[in-house]
Amino acid sequence: MTDHALRLLRQDSHLAELAAFPFNFDLARADAAHVEPVRLASGGPLEVVAGDDTGGTYFVCADGSLLYADSEGSAGIIGSSVDEALETVIGLPGWHDYLDLSPSNGEEAILARVAEIEEEIRECHSIDEERAELRAALGLPERSPVELIGMLHAALLRTEPDFLLLNGEELCAYDLLDRHPRPPLWEPVLARGRADLASLRAGERTVWDLMAEDPVRRRLALRAAQFDRAEGDLGLLRHLLRHEADSSMTDELRLAAVLVGLRGDVADLPLLHEVRETDYDTHCGLSEIPEPGADAAELVHWAEELDDSMFGTDPADEPLSTWTELALDQGMTELARVALIRELDEIFLDQTKLRHPLDPTRMETSQINWLVHDLKRVGDLPQALRARRLHATLQESAWDRVSARLDQAQLERACGQLARANGTLTSIRAILADPGDDSLRHWTRVNFGRFIAEEHYALTRVLADAALTEEAHILLTAADAILGELSGNGMKSLRELAEETAERLRDVS
Repeated sequence: MTDHALRLLRQDSHLAELAAFPFNFDLARADAAHVEPVRLASGGPLEVVAGDDTGGTYFVCADGSLLYADSEGSAGIIGSSVDEALETVIGLPGWHDYLDLSPSNGEEAILARVAEIEEEIRECHSIDEERAELRAALGLPERSPVELIGMLHAALLRTEPDFLLLNGEELCAYDLLDRHPRPPLWEPVLARGRADLASLRAGERTVWDLMAEDPVRRRLALRAAQFDRAEGDLGLLRHLLRHEADSSMTDELRLAAVLVGLRGDVADLPLLHEVRETDYDTHCGLSEIPEPGADAAELVHWAEELDDSMFGTDPADEPLSTWTELALDQGMTELARVALIRELDEIFLDQTKLRHPLDPTRMETSQINWLVHDLKRVGDLPQALRARRLHATLQESAWDRVSARLDQAQLERACGQLARANGTLTSIRAILADPGDDSLRHWTRVNFGRFIAEEHYALTRVLADAALTEEAHILLTAADAILGELSGNGMKSLRELAEETAERLRDVS
């Protein structure tokens, strides 16, 4: 995390000129902005310290890591500090040509590639004396190309999740600078569950007791047991099943019931029925459990059908939402954020991913709804808004169009995009006036109408507080008109909200 070499470059114009040419780390380009506005998905700060002649930019991150972004939409960490990155930039001229290399390529292949690239560079200009001079002046050690490739490879692998770079306006993510494989999301997410499963199998009493109290660890242990099924697990599965019922109807409760049922022990039917009758939700969610008196074959048949349709033994087959939600449950916020943004970007690039599997003429947009939900959990409202806007454009019925736009307006208001929120509410009123189908025929007599009115009043207050009194007056009139159409429960509180909003507007006018 040192920047000793960077300070020396800033103090010595000759050294700075050498870094700029032939090593293409040009401090003078720090005054120029990157080719487009960018920001880190995590919200962390970025400081431009240099650029190169291809339009690439070097950024220092909060922890001192150096992030390089090229002009084509790729970015990656190239050093844990500026000094470490300079070791690579100076020690491996043309370092971009080594992004596919890693220590696994072996010393011979690495040295051959470096020799080939450097010979090509020497045909245009010298690098050896300049490299020696810069290394000595900046106090950088003389490392072998193999060691430098190892450092670069390790740095690149740190890019995600903490240093994902976004286009600052469209919010889409930059590609990774390299193409080295990363572990699938489920591996780090499931690590705690695998460890707990091993402890349960070892009979560690403390872990058995913790499983009764910690719903997140129970869920993780059950997921670990889903993908690592052992004959001797029935006792611990019963334990997890009994206590998972405390969380009411979860996917993991259904999974626990399936894993127990697959053993085909009819002595477990009383336990399964006890769990099913925990509350109304578990009764509905586990309604297909065979009745008491069923034989082992019937129990196994029920469990196998549910296992085939909902679970299975390959974590790669699980929907991404399983892993992002378990990541968030464990506080792995940035890991979840990266996966969600990448998934959203893929949908923007290829909306055929949303085609309904049984009817390709229809769009199945529940996946975007899930993205909105989890991005809100992450606290990334701009990304949630990006997803909701796409979702709103794909809705067919008038009810669904209004519902999506209502959430869109709420997110726009929360993000401070007041003009756009006002425009979204205007579009909602247009749909209410001319829906085009009968899905909204009862909107004035159900809570949906109250929610629409409440958002109109909420935005009116925010517009008033922002001194946009003309817009606030227009919106208040529209809100009162909606209120006049409503009936049913909650009207008293809604009228009080209308009066409070009107008073607030009078105060600031």
